[in-house]
Amino acid sequence: MIADTEIQIALPALGQGNAAVITGAASGIGLAAAKRLALMGMKIVLADIGGPRLDDASRAVSAIAGDDAVLAVASDVSKAGEVDRLADRAFGAFGEVSLLMNNAGVGDNPGKPWENRDGWKRLLDINFWGIVHGVEAFAPRMLASARPGLIVNTGSKQGITTPPGNLAYNVSKAGVKTFTEGLAHALRNEPAARLSAHLLIPGFTYTGLTEGATEKPAGAWTGEQVIDFMLESLVRGDFYILCPDNEAARPMDEKRMAWAIGDIIENRPALSRWHPDHKDAFAAFMQR
Repeated sequence: MIADTEIQIALPALGQGNAAVITGAASGIGLAAAKRLALMGMKIVLADIGGPRLDDASRAVSAIAGDDAVLAVASDVSKAGEVDRLADRAFGAFGEVSLLMNNAGVGDNPGKPWENRDGWKRLLDINFWGIVHGVEAFAPRMLASARPGLIVNTGSKQGITTPPGNLAYNVSKAGVKTFTEGLAHALRNEPAARLSAHLLIPGFTYTGLTEGATEKPAGAWTGEQVIDFMLESLVRGDFYILCPDNEAARPMDEKRMAWAIGDIIENRPALSRWHPDHKDAFAAFMQR
């Protein structure tokens, strides 16, 4: 694992005393990020739905960084006004923000494409629009500071290979991927910008979204492993932070993604990996 000093030399945005804003910070990957960055001497703004989990997270991070270096803000990222207020609180407390981690997300399956409009809208409002709201609220001020900065948006492999099972979640994370790619391009072309965007793509990770699991499955990574991998990837300058897990190493992910884009190139049926006429071909492809 890379030492903190090496990370902070390579990434001045993560320097001691700088501020990080993390949404979805009360559990899982978000809380792991908050604790890790606090250990590096950063000031931390934790944003999540208000309640005992956020209070507990704030106490845990304060035990590392000190009360004066931690701000907890109850926020529903699906509401632009609440994210604007989060930005006002963060900049007001710490002056500048050098890392924005748009991590808040939900995984509740609202059903088939023709079912449960309200459930679909709620999931998309959090998973996709929550990230848009974060960028709208923070990016202009981060750019105006002319200081080194990072925006990390949490996507998912399900937004790339789109497996059957939770279409709404896949749609939201496919949107996050496309949005973050375009954001990175826009920032690259912003005169004198020292702000970059990155897409975090966790593998199988034990978080609050892990369905039916009361303890970490053997195949899953912890949130802490994801954050360590994220930091190493940021040091390398990666845009796509494609995390493995204990079941899927990068070569397997690459093949699955290559097959998915091959559906278009080869004019196969949509999601041919799960189509009865193509399942054998997919299995053979994975054995190459």
